[in-house]
Amino acid sequence: MLTLYAKRVLLDGVLQPATVVIDGERIAAVRGGPAAKDSAAAIEDKVTALDDDTVLVPALTDVHVHLNEPGRTEWEGLATGTRAAAKGGITTLVDMPLNCIPVTTTAGALEVKLAAARRAALHVDVGFWGGVIPGNTAELEPMVRLGAFGFKCFTCPSGINEFPPSSERDVLDAMQVLARLGVPLLVHAELELDGPSADAPTAGEASSYLRYLHSRPRAWEDAAVAMVIRSVRATGCRAHIVHLSSASALPMIRAAKAEGLPISCETCPHYLVLCAEEIPDGATEYKCAPPIRERDNREALWAGLINGTIDFVSSDHSPCTPALKLRESGDFERAWGGIASVQLGLPNIWTAARARGVPLEQVLDWMSSRPGEALGRPHRIAAGQPANLVAFKPNAAHTIAASDLLFRHPLTPYIGRTVTGVVSATWLRGAPVTSTSTPGGRILRRFESP
Repeated sequence: MLTLYAKRVLLDGVLQPATVVIDGERIAAVRGGPAAKDSAAAIEDKVTALDDDTVLVPALTDVHVHLNEPGRTEWEGLATGTRAAAKGGITTLVDMPLNCIPVTTTAGALEVKLAAARRAALHVDVGFWGGVIPGNTAELEPMVRLGAFGFKCFTCPSGINEFPPSSERDVLDAMQVLARLGVPLLVHAELELDGPSADAPTAGEASSYLRYLHSRPRAWEDAAVAMVIRSVRATGCRAHIVHLSSASALPMIRAAKAEGLPISCETCPHYLVLCAEEIPDGATEYKCAPPIRERDNREALWAGLINGTIDFVSSDHSPCTPALKLRESGDFERAWGGIASVQLGLPNIWTAARARGVPLEQVLDWMSSRPGEALGRPHRIAAGQPANLVAFKPNAAHTIAASDLLFRHPLTPYIGRTVTGVVSATWLRGAPVTSTSTPGGRILRRFESP
């Protein structure tokens, strides 16, 4: 039995003194209020008291992670990706259906991925999204039976030929099946429109970030979001817009929610922390799609997050080998797009939120409660719940160094940034996750209880 006491424990959205008693994998009791420590002593003689600078909070959930196993473990892999996630306070993540080999667009491919997960050293719990591509609607129900939490599609080229984009007709066909099955469709929302953006540079070096930014304008996202809303209205299927970067799409999402349509969206740390004005030409570690946009767009995303139009924050951890980033040439057109960040979300978001007067409780709602609820597996500090917990030091400042990063390739735009907030401990079902602990992560399936 483990008993933890802290002056600040997040209980039902409020930080307060409490003692948390853990028996095996679950929380046995929670004693709140000023007398929490005394009541804990009556339960067990030895109480582990966290220092005054540490808060005890529910572990995080990240529903948007590319682990690339099997097939591209030289990009990341289940062992390294889940180890980094635990270091960042995440105990539940959901893996995307690309860029593994094979892509997870058939039941057979999902069985291959599940077999790889059974062999891997999982440091946190891992679930899986399936993929929607043109012509695979017959595969969707078998993947749900295998435990897929839902499905992801692209409305633009994904970057790999084996995961082609879906047209509006493909989206409607998939949504009709998924509405019946009761699972969501996640959408990479960019529709390539004819003609260049009005303010796009017509010339320039391939290393120009401005040129890359305007090659994927907000209008592409806005058009795709509008298409998703039409499709949800026609089918009743639940849809989720992943990695929203265009703030100009927020009014239509807000209107769709007010209409009662089952639609949600997420954004990512890179859209909330970084901005186009600060990205040097040739710095391809910043390349992602949709792109990191201007400072005013970033502030509008913050407003949409604070007012609830954006539901939560996910990492979109999308690593690759350093060679694919083409750092020597700095070619934004040919470099692989994706930002590695699964370990760094909480300190990055907390630093930016704190500067805007947003409390830690709200940040944890965006990174723990709401994504967990979207999966039907929210982490809560309450009796009977799995003991998935994080000790976080919200006032500890540090500079992100490559040597601190546990994902496979320490290539990320966050190196050298000074942030506030350190995850000092993570517990998965009552067991501390450390560099030497036995991996205790499990495969999650939609139909199984937490």
